[in-house]
Amino acid sequence: MTIRVFVVDDQDLVRTGTIMVIQAQGDMTVVGEARDGLEALAGLGKVFADVVLMDVRMPLLDGVEATRRLLAGAGAGPKVIVLTTFDLDEYAFAALRAGASGFLLKDAPAEEIVAAVRTVHEGDAVIAPSTTRRLLDHVAPTLPLPADPPIPLTDREREVLRHIAQGETNAEIAGCLFLSEGTVKTHVGRILAKLQLRDRVQAVIWAYEHGQIPRV
Repeated sequence: MTIRVFVVDDQDLVRTGTIMVIQAQGDMTVVGEARDGLEALAGLGKVFADVVLMDVRMPLLDGVEATRRLLAGAGAGPKVIVLTTFDLDEYAFAALRAGASGFLLKDAPAEEIVAAVRTVHEGDAVIAPSTTRRLLDHVAPTLPLPADPPIPLTDREREVLRHIAQGETNAEIAGCLFLSEGTVKTHVGRILAKLQLRDRVQAVIWAYEHGQIPRV
């Protein structure tokens, strides 16, 4: 299966280099490119992409708002990986909140970029929940106080969610809770489905914003 990639970056050199990296892969093809968020939304309205590599800081319409608009529609949209210059970037975190499946530093090596594209195409996130937690702690003063909505999870699912929010793998959660990895995987799937979340990174953000883990 060929992974269809759309590349968005306002720097011509960076965008061209990224396209060359993607096109060199036997299982990927570039279906479009754009210089800013508005151009990206227009282009993605004409072609179908599996994964979008989205620069987070751009003129006219930045990557955060472009990601939000792209993923706001009904149905399954493309997976978005945002590209940022700084790993503790409020823009990157805002894009994660908008539904991006992860972020990469813009100077990441080529093999890391293509690995990330494959990872999100398979349905996972490209940053560890522990990195997301670090971002959350960094931007915590800008977040609203958690609301107290009804949470449609069982006690066991809440317990698993708290472990996910600490950045633990399924194997680590299984060891802590004396469960099989298969059982933990089932709980994780149910949590994501009930909360309508895309991946584990989104689960960390949800848990943090709804008071399920303490703010540092």
